[in-house]
Amino acid sequence: MSMRAKTDLFTGTSAVGEDKSMTISKLCDMMLKLVKVPATTDVWIVGELSDFSVRNGHGYADIVEKDDEGKAIAKLPLRVWSYRLVSLQSKFREGTNQELKGGLKVRVRVTPSLHKLYGLSVVADDIDPAYTMGDVLRRRQEILDRLTREGVIDMNRSIAWTDVPTRIAIISSPNAAGYGDFCNQLILNQSHIRFDVRLFEAIMQGDNACPSIIAALARIAAQADRWDAVVIIRGGGASLDLLCFDNYDLAAAVAQFPLPVVVGIGHERDVTVLDFIANKSVKTPTAAAELFIKRGESLLNRLNLIAGNLLQRATDIMASEKERLSYYDGVVSVFPVNAVRNANMRLSNSIGALSNITARRIIPAIEKINALGQQIGYAAQSAVARQHDKLSAYQQLLSALSPHAVMARGYSVTRCNGRILTDASVIADGAEVTTQLASGTFVSIVKK
Repeated sequence: MSMRAKTDLFTGTSAVGEDKSMTISKLCDMMLKLVKVPATTDVWIVGELSDFSVRNGHGYADIVEKDDEGKAIAKLPLRVWSYRLVSLQSKFREGTNQELKGGLKVRVRVTPSLHKLYGLSVVADDIDPAYTMGDVLRRRQEILDRLTREGVIDMNRSIAWTDVPTRIAIISSPNAAGYGDFCNQLILNQSHIRFDVRLFEAIMQGDNACPSIIAALARIAAQADRWDAVVIIRGGGASLDLLCFDNYDLAAAVAQFPLPVVVGIGHERDVTVLDFIANKSVKTPTAAAELFIKRGESLLNRLNLIAGNLLQRATDIMASEKERLSYYDGVVSVFPVNAVRNANMRLSNSIGALSNITARRIIPAIEKINALGQQIGYAAQSAVARQHDKLSAYQQLLSALSPHAVMARGYSVTRCNGRILTDASVIADGAEVTTQLASGTFVSIVKK
């Protein structure tokens, strides 16, 4: 029979030929003494919670260490026993406004534990809410810095609004209370402004929220000419329930969206990256609805003011014209009488003036005309007598000088072919000539 050497696990001594065994429970107790020492008791560690759950009043999760690329490089089971779980949850809730859950980066105070059935784990008895919130703020600032470097952080905030954005695309969960609050506030507004709204459904919480919201934005962008603005709304909740809104891809999509984006997420204490890059940021869905209503009311007030000014101006003009009409009505009623009276007076004056003119100018003129008429008669008779005498003299002269009188004194007129002859050389031999005497004519044949 061969001899076997045994080495004592803790003392390092060995016994030849001895077959010593140890129970698992005893080994666990011995290992616990090695891991639960002052150096590992009540130490603060940081990591990301994974698969957090509560069973039988106890909290169970893994706390994971990840590298810069998000790859897990170390992991420990984390336990929070029931007697501490309530106080830790209360402390964390007060500091972060949310419940403990998977996916959060936490800083917890732990002590190692080695359970005989469940193995090695760390038991938490305290938590630092400020660390978790600080990590959220750090990641948020990193996103804002990146958007700034890329030059897109102010793009959506610089988009101008239409005067009254009444065509509104809504991104929300259809079952969210915030969506109902927004629609009720908007549609039932007391100014009776009519809005055209449409819901583009999206998941508003959890790991799938970002791609879901980005997809909704893409659907709206495909029909951007149909909408005046986009509103992203959800009700309040735990602050870290809103972590999906502190996402670079979503923030970049909103910052570069071609329509004004209004963000109404959470309550007064809740802030996300979208609040810094959206065109408008309000704290609640109801406040988002009020934003659109107030813009509409502002235009209505301007229109009412213009209408009031027009009405006042029209009223003033009508009052002025009414006064003028009353004046003219009074004037017209007496104007014909005055006009007739004035015309009668002018006519009477003209008649009197004409009478005076007749007495002073017309009668002497008539007398002068009568005298001139007599003078003209005398002058005409004298002129006629003189002309008669002159005509008598001319008649006697014409009678004395007439051809008949001349031929009566022995003269005659000879014609050849109807022409009076005055030169005998122009008469051809044998020509026939006619001679006219004072009494009668005769024909002769020329002999040369």
